[in-house]
Amino acid sequence: MKFSHTMIRVKNIDNSLKFYKEVLGLKLLKTMELEDATLYFVSDEQECCTIELTYNHKLPEAGYNHGNYFGHLAFDTDDMDKFSETMKLHGLEYVYPPFEIKKGTKIAFLNDPDGFPIEIIERK
Repeated sequence: MKFSHTMIRVKNIDNSLKFYKEVLGLKLLKTMELEDATLYFVSDEQECCTIELTYNHKLPEAGYNHGNYFGHLAFDTDDMDKFSETMKLHGLEYVYPPFEIKKGTKIAFLNDPDGFPIEIIERK
């Protein structure tokens, strides 16, 4: 198991990109356009620590509060089935069971003991 990326929601992508690139010295790795959001992936030079900045096209009516700024932590696994067995041994269940998002890539979600979302990724 190794750390993959952290996702956070941002209100103003221009300000966020400026901060992460100019203040922290991160680089923009890629952008992914979704139906309701645009994802911006920034990382350090070694690309060992990546942050997914998610800009939702429509801000929720209530806005964001500190409690919902956090998105999820993501971890890579070489074997989703083996990870699933480990979860079962510990009495854990998926919030979203493994599913393929593209050929050779599966994702799944579970919650940590405090309810924070954890994404597990298998890439083949």
